[in-house]
Formats: sequence, C-alpha cells, structure tokens
Amino acid sequence: WNIFRPWQKTLSTAYPRHGRTERERTLVMLKLIERLGTIEESAASDTLTLPFELRIRGRLKAQSDSGRELGLFLDRGPVLRSGEGLKAESGEVVRVCAAVEPVVTARVSTGLPLARLAYHLGNRHVQLALGEDEKGGWVRFPPDHVLEELAELLGAELEHHNATFDPEPGAYNQVGGGHSHSHGHGHSHDHSHGHDHAHDHDHTHEHHHAH
Repeated sequence: WNIFRPWQKTLSTAYPRHGRTERERTLVMLKLIERLGTIEESAASDTLTLPFELRIRGRLKAQSDSGRELGLFLDRGPVLRSGEGLKAESGEVVRVCAAVEPVVTARVSTGLPLARLAYHLGNRHVQLALGEDEKGGWVRFPPDHVLEELAELLGAELEHHNATFDPEPGAYNQVGGGHSHSHGHGHSHDHSHGHDHAHDHDHTHEHHHAH
C-alpha cells in the first residue's frame, strides 16, 4: 500500500484550493472512493474504460478516457459493471465502461440445454455473462480451453470474437439486494461469508449430480 501514499498527500493538499486551470487539474490524481451504482452518462464528468480483469480489483491506478490520472480506493466486492459511477473525494464522478475484449460466446438451444450449459459452466466457479439476441440464448466467458471443451461436450456452438464482458452478479453480491446492503457494514465478513457459501453451494450440487 505504500505506493498509494504519495497520491493521498498530493490529493489532500490539492483539492481544498479552487480556481485551478484544466491543465493543473489533469496533473492531480483523482482518488475514487465510493461506488454509486448505475448512473446516467450526463451524471459523470469523465469515463474509465476497463477490461474485466481490471474491473474485479478494488485498488488500481488507471487513466481515464480523457487522460486523467485516477486512483481507485474501493472495498473489494462485486465486479465493477459497465455504467457504474465512482465518486471521488472531490465530489467528481467517473463512469465505468466495459472494454471490448476477446470473449467466447457459447450458443445452444433455449430451454433445458441452455440451463444445463449455464449450470455446468457455473459449477467451474467462473464469471459468466448470460443473454439472448436474434439467434437465441447464449453464455459468454473469457477464452478458456477447459470451459470451451466442456461447452462443446454439452452441445454448444462456440463463437470467438471481441465484445464487452459484463458478467452476472453473484447471488450474494447483487447490486441493490439484501447482501449488497449488509456488505457495506462489514466487507470482510460479508464477502468471506458469501464466497464460502457459493463454494459450498456449488460443491453440494456437484455431489448430488454425481449421485
């Protein structure tokens, strides 16, 4: 954490003073400390486009889409979702955008085949995005040869392409849900509890399936 301390010193002395030029403001690192949930584009002064692997991190040094230096100081929790707002100590708001990145979209018949595909891929403890379009329902995940082989065994057709990856929130960390509220009271306890619960739940299903 020592690498963040210079930022804190800079920010604490910079923002009390007003009347800075735009150039001076771009040289000051913006410290983002609060998650606001989904916001409108007009509510943000800047945007931050990140791939999935960086949206799972609570501590991050990044650069906004306009070139502003940013520092994320967030409690580790649900994946930062596209459209979510982050509030800075200064009161400014930055909107998160999911980057276009390599993904695998698995397609199979709607109904039981799609449910079975999502169930078995989910039991691998990976993040999945679910959706549907004119071609039908699909399950999307980052490239992974093990998941791809499993999906094909379950009858899915795979499409390797570039798209945004915005996975489903877990049952224990859905934004706006009961756990999301209690999560704010004690991150370590709630996250640990939810994480353990998810694993117990999945392993239990695998055990029943084997029988």
